[in-house]
This record gives sequence, structure tokens and C-alpha cells, in this order.
Amino acid sequence: MSVKSKSKILLKKTTALLFKLLIACLFITLLQVLFFKWIDPFTSSIMIQRKIGLLFSGKKDKSIKYKWYDYDDISKNVALAVVTEEDQNFPFHIGFDFEQINKAIKDRQEGKRLRGASTISQQVAKNLFLWEGKSFIRKGFEAYYTILIEFFWSKRRILEIYLNIAEMGKQIFGVGKASEIYFKKHPSELTRSEAALLAAVLPNPKRYSVTNPSKYVRKRQEWILRQMKALGGAAYLKDL
Repeated sequence: MSVKSKSKILLKKTTALLFKLLIACLFITLLQVLFFKWIDPFTSSIMIQRKIGLLFSGKKDKSIKYKWYDYDDISKNVALAVVTEEDQNFPFHIGFDFEQINKAIKDRQEGKRLRGASTISQQVAKNLFLWEGKSFIRKGFEAYYTILIEFFWSKRRILEIYLNIAEMGKQIFGVGKASEIYFKKHPSELTRSEAALLAAVLPNPKRYSVTNPSKYVRKRQEWILRQMKALGGAAYLKDL
């Protein structure tokens, strides 16, 4: 057998193996998404990464504060405040807010500060399944998972998982646990003002504080409250 023939056979085998690996990856990721369509996450990829970091840190408290609450057990003030702050087109887009993406690109071209344009769906994809960072590889996986969860999950389910796994402070995940720690109350009892304060720290929960809010956080809180009213209150999310 000639070298050329051997090379062709090796190429065919390599191509077949790569194809099988691709099909296996697609099958596994599809199972992941379908699993969480019905099963509530007991942790997330980002929580696991935080836990690993804590194990190698000098901190005495290495625990992750997390507790799941169903959507109906969380104040609708919180759901609205989070959507208002993070993704006002959430009820209407299909996972990607192209209007905000175009605005972010335009701002960048004009030399303005680069701002995020990730939707709640994209953030769920990242927080639940992936890792932090700004590489094109991660963004590609994020887009892929976003398409899957938008196709297989309801908007209500996407928002429910986001409300539970979003980082709300140092080692604190989910509005339920944040409500217990910061306000000493059940998340169903959160007021509009409290909900807006929680949402105001979402852009950078490790930097901004709920217990000791800066002037910037207070301004964001006030803006969120105005926007919540302008959107029509809880009725904005009634069709989720």
C-alpha cells in the first residue's frame, strides 16, 4: 500500500472519529439542557468554580450560600427588577438582543466604554454550564447553549433559573438566599425598593454591596424603580 493510500485511510478514520465525537457532544449537551428543563439545579458551573477558588484561598468561610426557590415563591417585584436591569427585551427576543448588540458595537466604535449586551438567556447559559472569560471559544459555546435553552425551555423557566443562580454577593447565589441574608425575610416578601437594590448590584456583585450601597448603586436603584413603573409593573411579565 502506498503512502498516499495510507494517508487517505488515516484521514477518513480521523474524520469519522471527529464526526462521532461531535455527535456525542451534541447528544450530551442536549441531555444537559433537557435535564434542567424539569430538574432544579443543585449548583452551577460558576458556583463550582467559586468553591474551588475558596478551597485554595485563605478565607475561613469556604461555603457557598445557595438555596433554590420556585418562581412562584419569589416576589414578582424581584423578577421585574432583574429584567429591568439586565434585559428589558427578555419577554420578546429569542435569546439574543440584536438591538443592544448593535448599540454596544456603535458605542465601542465611538470610543465609549465597552458595555455588555448579554441577555438573561445568555447569562443562564454561561452561569449554569460554562466558565467566565471573554474568549471567542466561550462565547461560541454560550451562543450554542443559549439557542438550546431558548428552544427547549419556557421564558418563565429561564428566568426562574436565572433568579436562583445569579451571583448576588460574595459567595451568595440566588435572590432567595440573598433575601434571607440581606433582608432577613422570605423572597416572596421583598418590596419594590428591596428588589431594585438587589438588581442594582447584579452588574458586579463582587464589587457592589447591598448592605453598604454606594451612591452609584443607589442611583441605579432609583433608575430601576422608575423603569419598573414605566414598564407597567408586574404585568410586564404576566405572559411568561
